[in-house]
Amino acid sequence: MHAVIAFLSDYTVRNVLLGTLFLGIGSGVLGCFIVLRRQSLLGDAISHAALPGIVIAFLLTGTKTIGILLTGGAISSLIGTLCITVLTRTTKIDKDGAHGIILGVFLGLGFLLLTHVQKSPDAAKAGLDKFIFGQAATIMHYDVVLIACVECLILACVFLFWKELKITTFDPTIATVMGFSSKKIEMLIVALVVPAIVAGIQSVGVILMSVLLVAPAAAARQWTHRLGVMCALAAFFGGSSGVIGSVISSCTAKLATGPVIVLVSTSYAFLSLLFSPHRGIVQRALCTAKHTHMKKAAEAFT
Repeated sequence: MHAVIAFLSDYTVRNVLLGTLFLGIGSGVLGCFIVLRRQSLLGDAISHAALPGIVIAFLLTGTKTIGILLTGGAISSLIGTLCITVLTRTTKIDKDGAHGIILGVFLGLGFLLLTHVQKSPDAAKAGLDKFIFGQAATIMHYDVVLIACVECLILACVFLFWKELKITTFDPTIATVMGFSSKKIEMLIVALVVPAIVAGIQSVGVILMSVLLVAPAAAARQWTHRLGVMCALAAFFGGSSGVIGSVISSCTAKLATGPVIVLVSTSYAFLSLLFSPHRGIVQRALCTAKHTHMKKAAEAFT
């Protein structure tokens, strides 16, 4: 017990644990609607679109102040989202194609700008590449407060628009008949995804943040057919992934927190795909084997 208290009393560890806990909970709940709407690439596109904005913000200001860099990332993500909307409405490219195009273009631009910055003699550029895979150890107390506020805002919006989100997710036609605008609800989801991703860039990074949106929700989907239960399970999987990944990273030297969190979250999804009681691969294999055995027994009896 004393060891646990001493561990949690560490300023950096406490900030990382709380920050990743809040981040996992909010991302897990929001990810449920992304997964159910089959828009998993949306998180990828928006998170990757943030990278050039972060680098451009550094080039314009010459500072690595987190607030300024994340503001640049948020603006870049919004521009990427606007580009996706323009592509899907003015061309014959579907949403998945638009997401893939924006993901590739913005990520390539981000790496191009980052390479340019790294080749410059400016000493202030050091550490800018940490935004690719995240650096949770740099989370301060005000970062935890910011993450908590963003995730609380996301949860509040999900609660307030629960009926609209649920209906437009499962039956857009009925939603239209009832007077709900599917496009407005979709815009709401995008508006929530952007701050969720920007809040997690510092700890998980632009490359891995999309996994934290999708993996907990995908894991939760294997265990239930009810949306409320799915959101609760996704929040648990996401929050515990953040805590477990942070603890493992803190106890192991030179082990980045972001990738460990993603590995834990992915493990939840993998184990759920295998062992969930209704949709799991193992359960289906057992049912198939049982059915085959009964069929052979019946044939032998006749």
